Amino acid sequence: MNLKESINLLKKAGCSKDVVEHCLAVFGFAMYLAAKMLINGHEIDIDTVALGSLLHDIGRSVTHSIEHAYIGADMLRKQGIDEKIVRVVERHIGAGITPDEAKKLGLPQRNYVPETLEEKVVCYADKFIMYNRLGTLTEVLNIFRKELGENHPVIKRFLKLHKEMKKLIGNDPIFSILEK
Repeated sequence: MNLKESINLLKKAGCSKDVVEHCLAVFGFAMYLAAKMLINGHEIDIDTVALGSLLHDIGRSVTHSIEHAYIGADMLRKQGIDEKIVRVVERHIGAGITPDEAKKLGLPQRNYVPETLEEKVVCYADKFIMYNRLGTLTEVLNIFRKELGENHPVIKRFLKLHKEMKKLIGNDPIFSILEK
């Protein structure tokens, strides 16, 4: 599957223009992060980042609830899409959701916590893209606090992910924008 086919798959699934534009913005930011990691000598599968970031919200063709992640993953599994890409889609919600947390939320009891570097990059990029613009760490944290409460485990997971991304990318001007 290539980039054009991925975009066509979003449209064919019924994703709105806004969802497609959001996916393109996440793709742009995720590719920037992945390229920086490559430059710094980290092993990362660029194709998985590219296709996973483009397809991460395909489940929004069905619902805009948190369920869109597993619905999108199941849609892609049925189409025979590579499991590495499917897991990126499945694990991009929040900053990851454990099986126990998923059960409490009424989701299938799966592991939604990003594990691979590719999963983490797309999850991280998605949190900072507000519709189709780059947001800030403060905005991301405010959204989490509003939706989940002040001390939800997802917030700690996200801050840990943020710290990991900074370490992998190194001293980069993007963090002066994100951390305004």
